[in-house]
Amino acid sequence: MNILVTGGAGFIGSHIVDAYIREGHRVVVLDNLSTGKREQVHPDATFYEIDLMAPEVKDIFEKEKIDAINHHAAQISVTQSVADPAFDAEINIVGSLKLLELAATYKVKKFVFASTGGALYGEQDYYPADEAHPTQPISPYGIAKLTVERYLSYYRENFSIHPTILRYSNVYGPRQDPHGEAGVVSIFCKQLLKDQQPVIFGDGEQTRDFVSVFDVVNANLKAVSENCQGTYNVGTGKETSVNTITALLIKASGKTLPPRHNPPRMGEQRRSCIDYGKFNKDHGWQPTQVLDEGLKGTFNFFTDSVR
Repeated sequence: MNILVTGGAGFIGSHIVDAYIREGHRVVVLDNLSTGKREQVHPDATFYEIDLMAPEVKDIFEKEKIDAINHHAAQISVTQSVADPAFDAEINIVGSLKLLELAATYKVKKFVFASTGGALYGEQDYYPADEAHPTQPISPYGIAKLTVERYLSYYRENFSIHPTILRYSNVYGPRQDPHGEAGVVSIFCKQLLKDQQPVIFGDGEQTRDFVSVFDVVNANLKAVSENCQGTYNVGTGKETSVNTITALLIKASGKTLPPRHNPPRMGEQRRSCIDYGKFNKDHGWQPTQVLDEGLKGTFNFFTDSVR
């Protein structure tokens, strides 16, 4: 299968590209390298350094005969979306629409979309949230992701595109950049490596559902198959406080630097946790990475990268 991975030089996308190539697929990567890194792109992938908004993206569809799209290119910072909602919408809504138009024009039937669980459900009515939970995003980032999900329904009904929507919780792991909600892991790793105190916004008791990038990769392997269609949560179903994450990373670092607290950030929700039961029931997906081991492996990755 010829799979186009947008954002394939980024944290999550590059791991997915690696996995698709291991499975024998031919992979085309589109990335403008605004946050992605060229060296993270698998050498066997066909790489285009181009912005999703550029008219030349059409040429990729002309040339590469794409069978499936895995859409991970995005503005991924909730904080940035609050600071500049129009910029967030231009990339996350308009950029996705342009890609969907090309999919419809070139008869690409399979479309995997990286959505969000935590930011989409907002301040939850119950924990963990399943896919039927009301969508009540409190940030422009979450609003944009929900909007694209609605557009995917339109393209499914009118252009026979078969979407798989993956609502991620907070993804962490090797190659992580400091953006997005789960970016706290990479930020803390880098602070600890510089012998700096980890900086926690607020009291640190806010919780998130931290899922390993390797579990996310396995979700994307299942998602690209033709029989996998619909909306699925990709998380662990467990809440972990930022204070706990900090303590585990300090332990992994072997250092004794106490965290310091700054004022809380606007647009940040208090608790977040999502239920993966539907994905497990329909397609056998479940998380396998133990959190403290995953965090230790992530810290070791950053340690190795600065040597």
